[in-house]
Amino acid sequence: MDIRIQPTEIDGVLIIAPGCFEDERGFFFESYNKAVWLRHGLDHNFVQDNHSRSGSNVVRGLHFQDDTAPQFRVVRCTVGEVFDVVVDLRVGSPTFGRWLGATLSATNRNQLLIPPGFAHGFAVLTEFAEIQYKVSSYHKPSAERTLAWNDAEVGIKWPLTDPVLSERDRILGRPLQEYRSNPCFQYHRVSGPLAG
Repeated sequence: MDIRIQPTEIDGVLIIAPGCFEDERGFFFESYNKAVWLRHGLDHNFVQDNHSRSGSNVVRGLHFQDDTAPQFRVVRCTVGEVFDVVVDLRVGSPTFGRWLGATLSATNRNQLLIPPGFAHGFAVLTEFAEIQYKVSSYHKPSAERTLAWNDAEVGIKWPLTDPVLSERDRILGRPLQEYRSNPCFQYHRVSGPLAG
């Protein structure tokens, strides 16, 4: 089975649609196949898989690990539907501070490949949703950072009102200006297949 790669308007962020076999019994697809990804120039060493479940109207994020433990992430929704968001935090990038949203669902099976230098979060659009994601470096508490989910300068158009937030996301989210002044990442143009 092959994958279809859709570049986005933000350098390095890709939507990946896996091939799928479906019949009257159900479906089968490879959510990840290293050899297939290599054929497309996607050479990442994923070291950890994470799985979360969230209820309706939950917003999680916007989280990332800084440049002491940078991560590539591949995010997919396996139950329900979410509005998945990334924000470019690479100082010097022509899209610094810009956000991108994509609907990920158990139905469309799309995955979002997120390079280091992006904050990530999502809003749950169904009664509940489950997210699974691969990461290319281990969780490192000292590298954890949070961009404010509702930063006015970023201006994300979340598709819900009155979100359910964790205490961490309500209190610890920092404004974009702070990351501009004290960068966690510098921009290096992505070349080759990752650029689309």
